[in-house]
Amino acid sequence: MSFQPVVPLSGYTGWRFLQRTMDAQRSAFTESRPITSATDYFKENIGKVSSAEDLVADRKLLRVALGAFGLDADIGNKFFVQTILEQGSVDRDALANRLSDTRYAQFSRAFGFGDTLGALTGFDSLMSDIVRRFENRQFEVAVGEQDNDMRLALSISDSLAEVLKSNKSENAQWFAMMGNPPMRRVFETALGLPASLAKIDIDQQLQTFKDRAESQFGTSRLSDFTEPDQQDALIRMFLVRSESQAAANQTGQSIALTLLQGMS
Repeated sequence: MSFQPVVPLSGYTGWRFLQRTMDAQRSAFTESRPITSATDYFKENIGKVSSAEDLVADRKLLRVALGAFGLDADIGNKFFVQTILEQGSVDRDALANRLSDTRYAQFSRAFGFGDTLGALTGFDSLMSDIVRRFENRQFEVAVGEQDNDMRLALSISDSLAEVLKSNKSENAQWFAMMGNPPMRRVFETALGLPASLAKIDIDQQLQTFKDRAESQFGTSRLSDFTEPDQQDALIRMFLVRSESQAAANQTGQSIALTLLQGMS
């Protein structure tokens, strides 16, 4: 039986409840049969995989591999996924590096098939990290089935760590954040920026993010948001603004419905 996370409240109040009960809820979820079945199979069989073709041919393994990076929706796109893995993440022209979503490059890098060292599937510590990521992402998915804002908030800590690990310069870190859709949504909302910002020049987007972060949180360094107090402030602002937007949208829809009913 699968354990379903409990999220009785929305917004920041709900977030604080989730934080207080996180350890118990996450433990119960990762120990539920659907999750242990998937992760046990992965642990037992991933070491036998030596190529991208082998990985995509095994749906059970691929589910964990993609799920670890929040790319579950690509489970049926075998040719696309195999190309991502085979071309690697080192060559600037590799498919993973040409996609705006930086999670594909992270996914390709984690398995190494197309990179200098080759397949990393034989390294237990690296594959254990994939398992941990899968468990975390699936917990987030389960939470998101009740409240998607909570799912996005939960993903921030790991996403920040990955971005900082993979990118050394401050600007590269911001660009990586901008290319990660869930992460970008949190920062855009928390900073009060419109989704239409993505339509302007990429360097202008970068400067807008940095300027707004400086004015609202007192820093333009993405690494500062790994600090507990700063990260909590980011999540609080994201949840508060997201709730406000939802309420405003609901009010607008109600007014429009009333007007339409009056006209009819």
